[in-house]
Amino acid sequence: MTAGKVSLERRGHVLLIGLDRPSKVNAFDLPLWNELCLAYGQLDRDVELRVGVLHALGEHFTGGLELPQWVPVFESGRIGIPEGDLDPLGLSGARPRKPVVAAVQGVCYTVGIELLLATDVRVAAESARFAQLEIRRGIYPAGGATVRFPREVGWGNAMRWVLTGEEFGAAEALRIGLVQEVVPAEHVLERASALAGVIAEQAPLGVFATLASSRAALPNAEGEAARRLLPDLQPLLRSEDLQEGLRSFLERRRGVFRGK
Repeated sequence: MTAGKVSLERRGHVLLIGLDRPSKVNAFDLPLWNELCLAYGQLDRDVELRVGVLHALGEHFTGGLELPQWVPVFESGRIGIPEGDLDPLGLSGARPRKPVVAAVQGVCYTVGIELLLATDVRVAAESARFAQLEIRRGIYPAGGATVRFPREVGWGNAMRWVLTGEEFGAAEALRIGLVQEVVPAEHVLERASALAGVIAEQAPLGVFATLASSRAALPNAEGEAARRLLPDLQPLLRSEDLQEGLRSFLERRRGVFRGK
């Protein structure tokens, strides 16, 4: 199986960070996760870089996690971040001091939405499709969606999609505020890069201070909620429903859950 990697491209003061596993719908294996942590660390450390653009190669942003690889990680109670690098989900340790613009196309499932929620400005292709599928697998979103989705789009809008696991399109994502712009698929990276370029032209210290001040205004309760994500997930990993969720995924059918 092809291991995931991340492509990096510098455009002046902007760093393009590309999920590069298109043959697997950019599904997150552990190598792809580690390389993304490394890329975020590089964005933060490099004094010449002012803005990041998170995007994906191929037709799709990401199909989500390769869950069998991640179950042992979740059971350990800790998602590893390589030393000196940063958590792209922004749940543990420092966050990048520099803004990140996201460009999303095709499917954007589970951890894909959570990565978007950890960025600052989001552009979607008209053909983009979103879904927070975890409850259909017998678990729940443990990468920040329960913390940030309600804040970003409002309680009812978030619960509509998080509690059903249903798919929604770019028009709905724009309506609820998950994304800020929708453009034709062939222009999504171009538009996100253009927005990043505008930000990069501004006084960098002012941009960094604006970002830091805005984050400081977020409720302190979010930190406590983030610390509970993996502990609250662990009992679900031992459930019969999780096993049914994995079987139903492999068998391409709807899960039949019993609450055990």
